[in-house]
Amino acid sequence: MSHDAEPSPRRAARAEAERLATAALAQIPAPSPTRRTLRETAATPSSSPGRSSRLATALSMSGLAPVTRRRRLAALAGVALVAVVCASAIATASSGARHDTAASATVADNSVVAPVSGPPAVPDEGLPVPQQAAVAASATPCDDPAFTSALASGDDAAAISAAGGGNAFRAAVASGVAPCVSLSDPHREWVVVNKQRPYDPVDYRPDDLVMPDGVRALEQSAVRAPAATALSAMVRAASDAGAGEIGYLSAFRSYTTQQSTYAGRVAVGGVEAADRESARAGYSEHQSGLAVDIVPCDGSCATLDDVAASSQGAWVRDHAWEYGFITRYVEGRESVSGYEPEAWHLRYIGPELARAYHEGAYTTLEEFFGLPAAPTY
Repeated sequence: MSHDAEPSPRRAARAEAERLATAALAQIPAPSPTRRTLRETAATPSSSPGRSSRLATALSMSGLAPVTRRRRLAALAGVALVAVVCASAIATASSGARHDTAASATVADNSVVAPVSGPPAVPDEGLPVPQQAAVAASATPCDDPAFTSALASGDDAAAISAAGGGNAFRAAVASGVAPCVSLSDPHREWVVVNKQRPYDPVDYRPDDLVMPDGVRALEQSAVRAPAATALSAMVRAASDAGAGEIGYLSAFRSYTTQQSTYAGRVAVGGVEAADRESARAGYSEHQSGLAVDIVPCDGSCATLDDVAASSQGAWVRDHAWEYGFITRYVEGRESVSGYEPEAWHLRYIGPELARAYHEGAYTTLEEFFGLPAAPTY
């Protein structure tokens, strides 16, 4: 035999509230007849001897019924309201008790499963200290007294040697870690002159111009002393190697001379053509005293345009760097150097830098020293 489960407190409270409300509603009397109903009843003839007495009773009660009924209804409604409120309070208390009991059980379970632990103990040797590796500052030759002393004395070869050689010097200058080295100083063998880099002063003139020994000059045009010595050695080596005689047409040109030279080119082919093959005054490498235009000679000397196809020109392309010279304007580099190729135009930068230039397969001084291209003025 099965037994019904014990009703919950909430359900019992609700049932009690419903019972009290039903009992209260049962005490409400039937509605009293309205005055209109009474008048109609009085006007209608009575067919029953007891009808008049019932009508009289109803009339006598009609005056008292409204007040008494309202009081009874108010009392019953109050009782029902109290019952409902009590039932709700009992149900809420019962539900809250169950919730608190469940919460307490959960807290108790958690306190057993996951106890609160404190911070880890500090080891006897103490906590480790982060180590940061020291970053070495970029080495610069400008901090080397030997280098700065050579610069101050004007000894370019000694300065390059103190920097660690041509490659080290070039790398320091190109990377910007040698701010004490100026590529704009016209007294230096490493000066760079192009359409974006004029001389300062614009009419600069070197003070060590000499004529090279043992070299045929087609006009009286000197070069700076270091370049003159190197040119003499190169010409002798080419002759000894059987390449033939090398002479030269032009070397140093003053600012005034270059004005006339450029104007003559403009008169022949216009400004655009002149700018591709000749420098404006103040922008020419010839003004530095470090540039020379060579020609091949065999009894008599040929023209500049004959250099590229000559045996002398082939030997110079392979060996000029050994004497400190580079071919300044080569095929396909007009967009960087600003000039059409000139196989005859040699520029002296010294043997150490020329070696670095050759070994690095550079084709322009702009790239060699990390400078911007200079195709136009």
